[in-house]
Amino acid sequence: MEDEVDRLVAAWRRERPDLDVEPLEVLSRVSRLARHLDRARRIAFSEVGLEPWEFDVLTALRRAGAPYQLSPGALLTQTLVTSGTMTNRIDRLAKKNLVERLPDPNDRRGVLVRLTAEGRDKADQSLAGLLIQERAILAELSRQQRGELAGLLRRLTGPFDNIPG
Repeated sequence: MEDEVDRLVAAWRRERPDLDVEPLEVLSRVSRLARHLDRARRIAFSEVGLEPWEFDVLTALRRAGAPYQLSPGALLTQTLVTSGTMTNRIDRLAKKNLVERLPDPNDRRGVLVRLTAEGRDKADQSLAGLLIQERAILAELSRQQRGELAGLLRRLTGPFDNIPG
């Protein structure tokens, strides 16, 4: 079964036979898949009235376990945004009653961000919707193939995820 990447690679091989375009065979497909995944995420999140960034913050708190709270610094680490961006996101989520700020009992100057009951419901609903979308994307692969692909992608992304700073 030929796809758009096969056609793109064939054209480059014809036009630039002096270049090894093999990386395009993998990474162009990853890039195209990322666009399809982004579209699926937006569909799943819009069904519960969330933006992708809201999902990221709410589910970071939800994964923390009861009482579903983290410091803003821990949220920064998990969502890979700047401090100013995180402050803005927490403000916006607080206005929607999805999170609340609490004093940190271990740091008089610090705060904790806690998921509200409504925030927890939104996180749970959006995750369920996302998993439906993601299962549809992966439907062509067997369980074994999904495991193999996950291992290969882990090997590719691992060095990026483990860079200090």
